[in-house]
Amino acid sequence: MLTQIKGLHHVTALASSASRNNDFFTHTLGLRRVKKTVNFDAPDVYHLYYGDEVGTPGSVMTYFPFPNAARGKPGSGEVATTAFAVPEGSLDAWEARLTEAGVKGLERLNRYGEHRLVFEGPDGDGLALVEADDSRTPWTGGGIGEDMAIRGFHSVQMRLRDAGPTAELLRFMGYQEECRQEKVMRFSLPEHNGAGTIDIETVDVPRAGQGAGSVHHIAFAVEDRAAQLEVRNALTENGFQITPQIDRDYFYAIYFRSPGGVLFEVATNEPGFDRDEDRAHLGEALKLPTQHAHLREQLEQRLEPID
Repeated sequence: MLTQIKGLHHVTALASSASRNNDFFTHTLGLRRVKKTVNFDAPDVYHLYYGDEVGTPGSVMTYFPFPNAARGKPGSGEVATTAFAVPEGSLDAWEARLTEAGVKGLERLNRYGEHRLVFEGPDGDGLALVEADDSRTPWTGGGIGEDMAIRGFHSVQMRLRDAGPTAELLRFMGYQEECRQEKVMRFSLPEHNGAGTIDIETVDVPRAGQGAGSVHHIAFAVEDRAAQLEVRNALTENGFQITPQIDRDYFYAIYFRSPGGVLFEVATNEPGFDRDEDRAHLGEALKLPTQHAHLREQLEQRLEPID
């Protein structure tokens, strides 16, 4: 069993409009845009990162906004819901805020004794706010006070036809089954960065079709490259096909496909999002990977302007 995994690092999804996506996460949800860069493999597409003040692992939602991308088709083999932790007693205020903003799909639920508010992002993204006793420091520069601001991720919920193989993988990664409620299994890490919970819902539905609003992958946090290499070696020995370590400028990444079909990443906490920007100005300037630096003039003309 692995001990290096510290919880979620980030969740990456797809969008159809950079400006609409940016407005929703920075204004409606009050997160900080901590990085404005581009997709390594498609530099004419933004890669936008939203999180707490410095983009602490476990708080960062990221998006590839492909202009006018078609909506994803919900189904099995995907992350259905990305949930954020908010202070206990704050859901009434959140429901009022999201209602006023015209957010769709609002519904109050209770799961495992937790109060949650589910809703849709601008592309039908499956999102939720969960009341939790969470001591992480929120970003309040987005106009939402500390009494209700998002603390970071609470959990993600995968929707799978067969939960067994992925559940076994999570156990190998250090997660323990915490409880079951109807068709949902909850796994958590004994010690984590605040984002240590994974839910698996078993469903009998066709396979999801990825598009705008779909989660592309989820990333798990490890401290550094040495820990990441230990994880890679252990997963390889257990039959998983893992990529080499890849430099993503703000973290190092390895990727593999989980048995249920969800793409998993293991990302390092180092070096962080302030490696090339002062903390006071994170996410303001367009930052380009070295291999795309020569495209700056072209990209600045082509990419949709965002505040």
